[in-house]
Amino acid sequence: MNKDTIKRLIIKKVSSSGMIETGIPGVQLFKITEPVSCAPAVYEPSITAIVSGCKEAILGGNKHFYDSSAYICCPMSIPIEAGTPEASPDNPLIGVYITFDTSVMTELAFELENANGLERRAKGAAYPQSITTANWDDAFTDALYRLIMLSESTTDIAILGRSRLRELYYAILMGDSGYTVRRTFGVGNDIARSIEFLSSNLSEPVTIENLADQIGMSRAVFHRKFKQATNMSPIQFVKSMRLNKAAMKIAEGRNVNVAAMEVGYVSSSQFSRDFRRMYGQSPKQWIQAQE
Repeated sequence: MNKDTIKRLIIKKVSSSGMIETGIPGVQLFKITEPVSCAPAVYEPSITAIVSGCKEAILGGNKHFYDSSAYICCPMSIPIEAGTPEASPDNPLIGVYITFDTSVMTELAFELENANGLERRAKGAAYPQSITTANWDDAFTDALYRLIMLSESTTDIAILGRSRLRELYYAILMGDSGYTVRRTFGVGNDIARSIEFLSSNLSEPVTIENLADQIGMSRAVFHRKFKQATNMSPIQFVKSMRLNKAAMKIAEGRNVNVAAMEVGYVSSSQFSRDFRRMYGQSPKQWIQAQE
């Protein structure tokens, strides 16, 4: 099995530009034929496997390009700007996007650690990154193909879907991004837990002390580990997460002030100032630029 076979299968299923559901929980196929400038987004725990074309992402002020040479693994929620500036009908972005079932991934991560005593990182070592890339090894490629093939039959999905997802998750856990994913979902998943808490409480007045207390760390230790994992300070991360979530809501048609309040801002003027600093435009200017 190889990427070309998976590419042909996706093209067969996705006839026009867009993203489609496969019927398998969390699994979507996509084909993008028009250029899209980088825009605010929040990546949920997921992988993106590109089989054709190129994707651009800006994380912590740094620009990254991803293509079919490796799949993208994002084990924790992260605010980001993403787009497909090079997509065209002749060079579409084609691939698979899979959001993790966190309960299944956690179960597998603990099973692996208990079964094999997988490596523990030395105390004080760098924390795994929030986004990594991994080579398409044979195990991942075969598992991905077997998973996508299920979308041909609702009966197959109902009976085999969960086991095929576990097979793919296992391949990811054993691949190049395996340590990062195991650390995120298994023992030592402290930073990932703090990010999950933040994501679930964006509308609340969450402080850095709140986040550190959630995982039993001092503020200083939490700040250091958090920045190792996300390339952002906790304060920068909270602000980016709130602004990106608000921008996504505004792009969907939500009133600016309502969107600001829904992500935890109590002052519309403060929201506008932060928005301008982040994106270089006022919310109103940004909306007009998206039209």
